[in-house]
Amino acid sequence: MEKERKGFWETIAFNRRNFIKLLVGGAVGTAVSPLPWKLTDDIAIWTQNWPWVPVPDAGELSYAKTVCTLCPGGCGVKVRKTDNRPIKIEGRTDYPVNPGGICPLGAGGLQVLYNDNIRFPGPMKRVGPRGSGKFMDISWNEALKELAKRLAGLRRQGRPDAIVAVDGNPAGTTTSLLVQRFLKAVGSPNYERIPTAEDTYSMANWLTTGNKGPMAYDLENADFILSFGCGLIEGWGSPGRVLNAWGLWHSNPLARRVKIVQVEPRASNTASKADEWIAPLPGTETALALGLAHVMIREGLYHQGFVQGHAFGFTDWRSSDGKEHKGFKKLVLDNYSPEKVAQITGLKPSKIVSLARAFGRSRAPVALCGRGKGDLNGSLYEFMAIQCLNALKGNINQPGGVILSKPIPLSTWPEIQADSIAQKGLEKPRLDKAQTLQFPFTGSLINNLSEAILEKGKSPVDTLLIFSANPAFTLPDGGSFRKAMERIPYIVSFSPFKDDSALMADLILPDHTYLEKTEDIVWPRGLQYPLYALTKPVTSPLYNTRHNGDTLITLAKLVGGGPAASFPWSNYEQALRERVKGLFESGGGLTTYDQSAPAWKGFPSRRGVQSDYSSFEDMWKKLKSGGLWYYPAHDFGNWETIFETPSGAFEFASSRIELALNELSSRTYLGAALKEMGIRAKGDEVFVPHFEKGPVAEPESEYPLIMVPYTLINLSSTWAPNPPYLNKTLFDNQLRKDDSFVEINPQTASRYGLKQGDRIFIESPKGRIAVRVNLFEGAMPGVLFLPLGFGHRAYDAYERNKGANPNDIVNAGKDPISGHPVWWQTRVKILKA
Repeated sequence: MEKERKGFWETIAFNRRNFIKLLVGGAVGTAVSPLPWKLTDDIAIWTQNWPWVPVPDAGELSYAKTVCTLCPGGCGVKVRKTDNRPIKIEGRTDYPVNPGGICPLGAGGLQVLYNDNIRFPGPMKRVGPRGSGKFMDISWNEALKELAKRLAGLRRQGRPDAIVAVDGNPAGTTTSLLVQRFLKAVGSPNYERIPTAEDTYSMANWLTTGNKGPMAYDLENADFILSFGCGLIEGWGSPGRVLNAWGLWHSNPLARRVKIVQVEPRASNTASKADEWIAPLPGTETALALGLAHVMIREGLYHQGFVQGHAFGFTDWRSSDGKEHKGFKKLVLDNYSPEKVAQITGLKPSKIVSLARAFGRSRAPVALCGRGKGDLNGSLYEFMAIQCLNALKGNINQPGGVILSKPIPLSTWPEIQADSIAQKGLEKPRLDKAQTLQFPFTGSLINNLSEAILEKGKSPVDTLLIFSANPAFTLPDGGSFRKAMERIPYIVSFSPFKDDSALMADLILPDHTYLEKTEDIVWPRGLQYPLYALTKPVTSPLYNTRHNGDTLITLAKLVGGGPAASFPWSNYEQALRERVKGLFESGGGLTTYDQSAPAWKGFPSRRGVQSDYSSFEDMWKKLKSGGLWYYPAHDFGNWETIFETPSGAFEFASSRIELALNELSSRTYLGAALKEMGIRAKGDEVFVPHFEKGPVAEPESEYPLIMVPYTLINLSSTWAPNPPYLNKTLFDNQLRKDDSFVEINPQTASRYGLKQGDRIFIESPKGRIAVRVNLFEGAMPGVLFLPLGFGHRAYDAYERNKGANPNDIVNAGKDPISGHPVWWQTRVKILKA
């Protein structure tokens, strides 16, 4: 590995500039040329204008405005219709998130609506072996009664905790809250979410700033973008917004004021088009961030006013018991010199120093986190370290920096009316050990749920409910959840799609697709100002489907007792409307986007925004038409009051980690407590962001390579199915017939005698997958890069058995403190097919 690392840097030193020119036309050429944006536009056209696509008869043209929910980005779209039949999806110019922009997945969304090969026509009941995909039609009345009877039976047996829900809806949306409410009302503490980068960010933000608001960055006003693996032009955040920002950053090639640096071990599109690409070894990004902090502190390149007046734990500090502790400054200066960090990351010390100086000398730099699209969780200490870089520059709640804000002012519903059964069930411990002393900051740990099911003779889960999620495919767990599903007696999928998890279900209660229903969007991922929007159905449901919200409300009433009393609404829209009243009662916000200036430009103070609606009914009408409520203003600064940590300041050393450890160690000795939380560090380093080696158990001699999954903007890797037409936007070194490709550096391939197109097996302790070889100079030697989104066992002929799913062989350890899976550095070996 050491030899390959040296060879890699020799390659970078002599060939990187030519390589990038070959790959993308060079950074300057890319900025000048409209080619990348033209290609994106061509993809959108391509997906809807091929000659064999059925063309609807001529008719009256109309447009319907709505919002895309195929990812958490919440981009505004308009749907062109002929005689009320949707025929094309475009970006909206009257919507502030993505003025006119749209990604390939959003552009191809009509196939999600029309492809009857991937949709359930109505409620269905399994009649064949589990996973066979053999179902029979069943009426809604029969299906709901069957499920209600089972749930009521578990409650009568005193086993409501044997009911588990997996929820893939974006956090804070009305449907997501209804799922949580339903589970709580029946008496189960076992509500699970699919972990994303936003979950890790929220946890890191809570520990450093005390803020529970969403991930928010003022990208458009920054002058230095330091991205730790974020696929800025590959779907990270809100794709339409970030692509627009990228165009803004490059709008004046001769007088650019924004520098973009991409940190990741692979020459992704973002890395190749950035001004500078930094390639550390996978999993060492935390050490790099702290190495940058070392240089900034040593050379005084930090905001001393912020650090001295509004930060805690930067210098040595004293805990509540009077004990002295080393601060962030001393620990970083002692442990993360450029020379030490170079040994960890494989980077040159001079590169670490120059990057730190460039970041430290910028006026409004911002450091971003979340690998790829941000669809999977990150490392908690890594995200904390990156947030500390922003704090060192005082760029917290400042223009061009990290934005701290209160949640959107939606009304809350009354508490559930928990009956005695629910009260007893909710007192039982969670199966996944989340929200315990071992994992005090994590809301749910679905990977731990799999372990709990597999390690016992009889599954502790009797009934599994799955909403807008495909955990059998998307979880980076080496197939553990799919194996756990085989042991669960009864599974219900609420998906409209024949996805991998739904095909293992016993009962299907299909939802509408996003173009057929009303749904809310609560603060699109990464946006710097509050925005709330509603989708508008652009067509009547094509099949016998029902809104998940309506299904849950009906189901609660059929179960009876406390669940029925906890759902007083007649339908989803009533529950939604009740929440929206909070927006009106807040007395602010706009429902119309003024297109004369971007929403991010020249933020006025909050006092400067006057509402543009006359009554609640006026607001509701505008929202229902595919509209929005947003607050394009922010009170910057406010360092005296913005932090809600125990110290009332930004915390370089986390008081909450200290308190959690104190409580845990009061029940066991500290060494055991640290081991339970997955922390290898000792002493004061535990409370501050620090580098922890990945939890790799397998020997390097047996598994000499590292596998890193990555994402593509034109390939869905989450619950949403991939529109079949997008297969044609993939290169033949990504997918050829039924084989996907692994990116391998030619040096690594040469060691194994491999050439372009060879078929190989990649094996980890979790299993093996078959792929073909793509020789790629932009892949770090010794590291194999595999795209996420291939390898479905479900859907139709365009997705089923196309390529390999790297999640199937991820051997994930647990991230310290959070407990989330470490999916970005699985040790593997190559076998010739």
